[in-house]
Amino acid sequence: MSGHRSRFVLSMLVFGYAFLYVPIATLIVYSFNESRLVTVWSGFSVKWYWALLENEALLAAAWTSLVIGVVSATVATVLGTAAGMALARQRLPGRMLFTAMLATPLVLPEVILGLALLLLIVSVQVLTGWPAERGIGTIALAHATLAMAYVTIVVRSRLVGLDPAIAEAAMDLGARPATVFFRVTLPMIAPGVVAGWLLAFTLSLDDLVLASFTSGPGATTLPMAIFSSVRMGVSPQINALATVIVVVVAVVVLAAGRLVFPAARDRGGR
Repeated sequence: MSGHRSRFVLSMLVFGYAFLYVPIATLIVYSFNESRLVTVWSGFSVKWYWALLENEALLAAAWTSLVIGVVSATVATVLGTAAGMALARQRLPGRMLFTAMLATPLVLPEVILGLALLLLIVSVQVLTGWPAERGIGTIALAHATLAMAYVTIVVRSRLVGLDPAIAEAAMDLGARPATVFFRVTLPMIAPGVVAGWLLAFTLSLDDLVLASFTSGPGATTLPMAIFSSVRMGVSPQINALATVIVVVVAVVVLAAGRLVFPAARDRGGR
């Protein structure tokens, strides 16, 4: 009976991995296809990678997405860390309402959130006479609004597991609140803060809906450029771009694993 169960579990595991990674593997293979038709193999070639390097529109969109991701992730991390500390350490009036409001972007459809942000931006422009067009700033603001909720949850969960007596002991020894935060609390919650920043950056880099609502003619993110391209047929350059992204992500994950897991094994050995 246990043999049948183990074979069933193994089959489900193989099916799950195949479901996740076979499409990615197919995309990588066809990025080296000679033919312009992405479903017809006609020979090995790397010409689409060279064509990608000459595609100024995609490269500009990628740079725009990186800038927006860094800005929005940084803003979301600062605000989310402050909100997480307030929820974990302070007994604020209306705390439950504040928690529910922070969780709203997590469950609200992005179409509704994008429309609400668009109406807010237009209203501010009308009321203040702000002549600036929608662009990188408005997209970064929209992404920070969404990502702040995720950062708050990550940082708050990290703070809940810490002993508040450590910070109280530092204050008893004469440390100011700012000193306690930067020299005691922040080092202890640094993994959560970094994880929140990376999550916010990933959400920004991946977003299409909010960027479509809050962007203007002068700002096109990479997901918007890819979506506009594949609507008229999948170009082999898109396969090449996706392969580059997969390779970069794999290298970053492997590097992070080599840094984290040896340290964890060393701590476990001691």
